[in-house]
Amino acid sequence: MDLDTVAEELYALRPEEFVAARDRRALDARASGDPALARRIGALRRPSLSAWVSNLLVRGQPQQVEPLLGLGEELRRAHRELDGPELRRLARRQNEVIGALGRQARQLAAEAGHPVGESVQREVEETLHAALADPQAAREWAGGRLVKPLSSAVGFPAADETALERRPAARRAGPGDGPPAERERQDPADGRRPKGNRASAATHRGRAGASAGARGPARARVAADERGAGEKAAADERGAGEKAAADKRGPGEKAAADERRRAAEHRRRLDRVRGEARSAERELRAREAEAETADREAEEAAGRLREATERLRELLAELKRAEDGHRQARTDEQTARDRARQAGRAVRDAREETRRAARVVREAERRAGAAGGQPARTPAQ
Repeated sequence: MDLDTVAEELYALRPEEFVAARDRRALDARASGDPALARRIGALRRPSLSAWVSNLLVRGQPQQVEPLLGLGEELRRAHRELDGPELRRLARRQNEVIGALGRQARQLAAEAGHPVGESVQREVEETLHAALADPQAAREWAGGRLVKPLSSAVGFPAADETALERRPAARRAGPGDGPPAERERQDPADGRRPKGNRASAATHRGRAGASAGARGPARARVAADERGAGEKAAADERGAGEKAAADKRGPGEKAAADERRRAAEHRRRLDRVRGEARSAERELRAREAEAETADREAEEAAGRLREATERLRELLAELKRAEDGHRQARTDEQTARDRARQAGRAVRDAREETRRAARVVREAERRAGAAGGQPARTPAQ
């Protein structure tokens, strides 16, 4: 008997049969002189209902294991390569396969005499999603010894549908297209001052400010006000130029710009959601680790309690045997005393009988002597 054989046997049982069978196997291992194996068997955890159904699916439909693992590899590869059409095709196939396997698992549970509800089926499907997303989870599921459902929080991040879509082609640039500065240089007669003139004006204002600063604080403040007014006017001119440039753009370029803005906003929202999902996943894993530690400690404590209980039974059995031996010894002692008393009485009776016989003999001799005229013989004669 080894651990793998026992585990394979135990995880094929229904959850309500697991604990009793595990304890029997642990006692058998201890009775066979292998306490280490007994402890390892006692540490095996009972599977939850959905984990048992997932194990039942692996055992009842082994031909479905390899195709599902292959689908997971294809999904992970397509996600790494950001292949949009392939991801969409595999996502549809994933939903179909997982839905079918979830229904099969529920049917197998009913055939095994333990019908389950939709909530258990959803947990089984979530386990299958996790097996598709994570190779380690896939190996755990394929082993058929799950003790709890796997979490799909480690699954694929949501695909950026906007980024995967092909962006519309940009419209061919026309004479009125291009940066505002280019259009200003191309059409200086549109009522706005060219950029070169604005630069010259700014230079003159800078020089005026410098000379004013040299002449005194009052003129410096005046120069600063002039600079501020000039910069505001320049900003207004730039804003007006950009608005005019946007108005001159064609509808195709506007649609492309709107699409890019929506895609950027979608990516920002997606990044934020992914960050929140990663934080939630880390917290979930921490909670799961704490729960697993607590479960492991509880299982170890239960194992120690079982060992102490078994040792107590052995000690009680030894005590009972000792008490039985003590009672038997006392019984034997009493019997010996009774026999000794009986032997003493028999000795006393024999002595008394001997004395009576001696008296009878003397009396007979005396009578015989009297009858023959001879004096009776005394014992001294």
